[in-house]
Amino acid sequence: KVFMILPVVAYGDPVLRKVAKEIGPDYPKLEELIANMKQTMYNANGVGIAAPQIGKSVRIFVIDATPFAEDEDLTELEREQLKDFNKVFINPKILSEEGDEWAFNEGCLSIPDIREDVFRQEEVTFEYLDEKFEKHTNTLTGIAARVFQHEYDHLEGILFTDKLSSLKKRILKKKLEKISLGKIEADYRMRFPKIKNK
Repeated sequence: KVFMILPVVAYGDPVLRKVAKEIGPDYPKLEELIANMKQTMYNANGVGIAAPQIGKSVRIFVIDATPFAEDEDLTELEREQLKDFNKVFINPKILSEEGDEWAFNEGCLSIPDIREDVFRQEEVTFEYLDEKFEKHTNTLTGIAARVFQHEYDHLEGILFTDKLSSLKKRILKKKLEKISLGKIEADYRMRFPKIKNK
């Protein structure tokens, strides 16, 4: 099978602002979509990618946060959660978010070259379907929770830059505008909303 590396949709594309739709087991070429999403994520050195980021407004994302498990600064529990954190999430639903908000530097494949501290709650409990459409409930903490929350936001049409202070947003405005215009060097393929394909 040939897997495709798809262009990552850049900031400014309306698809990133839509609330994505749930899918069923009969969704066309689902296996191919998942494989392509993983290839695209690995090619861009991402730890997660959501379907809206490849232009599809459906409730699915993939995460591979296993590289974080090597991080010596993390707690034993966090490393444990990250060790095999390579999963497909279909139609996920957050059941609860708990704990104190903490800041961590986030980036996004759709918003290259911008990294900012984002506050999120430290624990998330959710249910989801895996690629066989079996249902699971899971609780994650720390970095694992954050990666999940970040990707989940994509399904709700929310980007990490939305969570910044109004001052930060003003400072980043020009940079974000440049990204949507394609005035950016990313080392992976991107699709820019404001560039009309000739």
